[in-house]
Amino acid sequence: MMKQICVFCGSSMGYNSRYREAAEQLGRLLAESRIGLVYGGAGVGLMKALADSVMQHGGQVTGVMPVALVEKEVAHPGIPTLHIVADMAERKSMMVSLSDGFIAMPGGFGTLDELSEILTFNQLRINESPLGLLNTGGYFEHLLRFFNHGVAEGFIRGEHRDNLLVSDDSADLITKMKSWKPVPMGKWIEEIRLESKA
Repeated sequence: MMKQICVFCGSSMGYNSRYREAAEQLGRLLAESRIGLVYGGAGVGLMKALADSVMQHGGQVTGVMPVALVEKEVAHPGIPTLHIVADMAERKSMMVSLSDGFIAMPGGFGTLDELSEILTFNQLRINESPLGLLNTGGYFEHLLRFFNHGVAEGFIRGEHRDNLLVSDDSADLITKMKSWKPVPMGKWIEEIRLESKA
């Protein structure tokens, strides 16, 4: 059961209004589903649009932000809970510990970093929570092609690529996340050992 979902997304709005609309729709859905939001704590960009939407619809919001960013006054002043941490590494660690699932929305380097870390955690079974990609307007199509290329070239296992659940609809994505099961680790580790001996 997912009581809290961590959402990674941009501190910018992007140029297309559909990104903000998607953030607001996801926020409403989380609130209506009684799923709390965990996010980076910012009061700017898609992060703000998402948090505001959750709160406007009666949902719970928890932010996590490094002290350096709080001092730059980018923290959201209206969220009920803001954890202030030492650095970005502690921020990611706390967001993982607070969350039962993860969604990546359109964003930049920070979003890509967070997405990659959860994919790696899932692969290694460090974390066994579902990870969804909200592919609004096809924003992540180039990234998905890269992942598929990694599978084709033998650097990403197909079952680990499939750990990433993808949809352009937030309700459909959460439905997929609820039924997700992690890939058993023992099988692929043993196959890697056999490949290295060949």
